[in-house]
Amino acid sequence: MSFPVLDLAFEVDADLAPELLSAAGPLADPLAGAELWHDRLGDWLEQLADELGEPLRAPSYSLGLRLVGDTAIAELNGVWRHQQGPTDVLAFAAQDGAALDGVPPMPLLLDFDDGDDDAEEGVEPLELGDIVISLDTAARQAEEHGHGLERELRFLASHGLLHLLGWDHPDQASLERMLERQERLLA
Repeated sequence: MSFPVLDLAFEVDADLAPELLSAAGPLADPLAGAELWHDRLGDWLEQLADELGEPLRAPSYSLGLRLVGDTAIAELNGVWRHQQGPTDVLAFAAQDGAALDGVPPMPLLLDFDDGDDDAEEGVEPLELGDIVISLDTAARQAEEHGHGLERELRFLASHGLLHLLGWDHPDQASLERMLERQERLLA
């Protein structure tokens, strides 16, 4: 499979603390971050291409990535997971279990043209869903793990992407496999 085309919607909440934005570097910059995340996520999709089931193999993808604070992610966590408090990353997969079991996904009605000649003419991107990362929680975890916030953000984004692609970790063994795959993506 050739390098997939990626349509990325990237957003950074305006109310995030300036010191956190600074610590996150260009990955939290609304302009530079969009390009950096686009390239990183596209690279990961290319690396994962041979591992994807047929319903998830596509010449182009669409997904959203949003950096928020603990308050925003706690609200999402409560509404969607019925869990109290903030979490580090949430992934809202657009492809449901049926798509992951071999049923073709519903085509999107998007006007997709990024000017890339590598995209197949008339083929709409496969919508993967959205990844939401708490910059507050990521900063705390980066400090706990003794590495920078940029690395933690990449780690959480890779985790979210794997969830969008159907990975899950209901037990320790599957969590270890998922974490190992994330480390290979980050290498």
